[in-house]
Amino acid sequence: MTISLPRPLSALADQPVAPPDSAGGSRYLFPILAFAGVFQAVLQTVMVPLLPSMPAFTGASQTSVSWLITTTLLVGAVVTPIFGRLADMFGKKRMLLVAFVFMTLGALICAVTSDIAFLIFARGLQGAGAAVIPVGISILRDELPREKVNGAIAMMSSTLGIGTALGLPFAASVAEYSNWHVLFWVIAGIGLAVTTAAVLFIRESEVRSGGRFDGVGAVGLTAALVCLLVPITQGSSWGWGSPAVLGMFASAVFLFALWGHQQLRNRNPLVDLRVSARRSVLLPHVTALLVGFAFYGNALITTQLLQAPRGDAGYGLTILQAAVCQLPTSLSMIVFAQVGARVSERYGSKVTILSGAICLVLGYALHTVPHKELWMVIAALGVAAVGTALVYSTLPMLIVRAVPSTQMAAANGVNVLLRTMGTTMCSAVVATVLAASMVGGVASAAGFSIAYGVCAVLAVLVFAVSLALPGHDRVKKSPVEPLVT
Repeated sequence: MTISLPRPLSALADQPVAPPDSAGGSRYLFPILAFAGVFQAVLQTVMVPLLPSMPAFTGASQTSVSWLITTTLLVGAVVTPIFGRLADMFGKKRMLLVAFVFMTLGALICAVTSDIAFLIFARGLQGAGAAVIPVGISILRDELPREKVNGAIAMMSSTLGIGTALGLPFAASVAEYSNWHVLFWVIAGIGLAVTTAAVLFIRESEVRSGGRFDGVGAVGLTAALVCLLVPITQGSSWGWGSPAVLGMFASAVFLFALWGHQQLRNRNPLVDLRVSARRSVLLPHVTALLVGFAFYGNALITTQLLQAPRGDAGYGLTILQAAVCQLPTSLSMIVFAQVGARVSERYGSKVTILSGAICLVLGYALHTVPHKELWMVIAALGVAAVGTALVYSTLPMLIVRAVPSTQMAAANGVNVLLRTMGTTMCSAVVATVLAASMVGGVASAAGFSIAYGVCAVLAVLVFAVSLALPGHDRVKKSPVEPLVT
């Protein structure tokens, strides 16, 4: 069953996009949202270079501080589809501001405390930032002139990669030359500025879905995701065959089945599974899961490789030096997000995603070469980043064309949720592979090559899935008509 709409779907699909100079100032809309997307990605990334030092900073165990990453990923996965649905129902700007407030409040708490319990809570609040990209994409689709939508959505989608690459050197430089609390004071200031700009210059979208919020579905999805993602992130420390891990995986399967049944019977579902099952929506969702895994491996594995001691595998770089080596990744994402939008307009999304998958495979092929020169590592980072940008720039445009305008934020929320699940799975797999290859407390060259090889397999799967996309679906400059499948 689908959500009851106050107006016919065709009328909503034909609804005109706001002109360039409409109230609310569209000239400021894209810069604010793009900066917010980079900001949330930076917020999710900054803890990565700090993590090895957090036991000393907080007096907590390594297991406890690992939750500073796990909690952010887990909360992000849970709130993304929920915030997306609430945005469609009650207002996209409203939910965007809620996410900004949570992010800023979380940064303030991190800035004033070293207590591990408060820090984990604060990192959970920051996880709400994962909703910024899908809600922002929906606002861009509703508010920008038609000719600017594709390029803006492509860049917004790629801010995840840009922010991740920028967050590493930013966090590393502050941590190396100042107190780590200063990092979160800076982030809190940025959050306050972004929130203020959004209040002043972004108007509320008039496109609403109506209906009632599915609270039961939200609780069910939350429980299922917790049972799935917690054992994935903690499996290497708990033991993959432990009763806790196996029991939570079994619970996840049961809860997802129960939740799916409830969603199909609900007139106002949290996620419209019938729409999600369409080929035009399902394939971008599967691709998001696979690319989320492959993209995260590019940064995660390489960061550890560059900082590993010189010898069998590592390059012995400092945290800051390793982070600077990843700056070309940011440049690649910025440039090729726009390239991806243009290629899709001219040749179709299938060509863009196939090209991105090929770049990912080539990048990981370079990565798997052991004992290579440092410049080859940087080159491999850049090539894989190009592939990520091409795919990420295309996925939201496919969603925009495939779902009704009243489900735009929710559908993009599910797509980002699957990206997050991909990155979470990547983190768990990489940790397991590298831990199994430890020699004298340091991962071996063979271990790094195997970890890169796993990501290469995922890139090949992206290529295979993209072959199932329509062959002539050029992304037009007026992406307002949803596909009918």
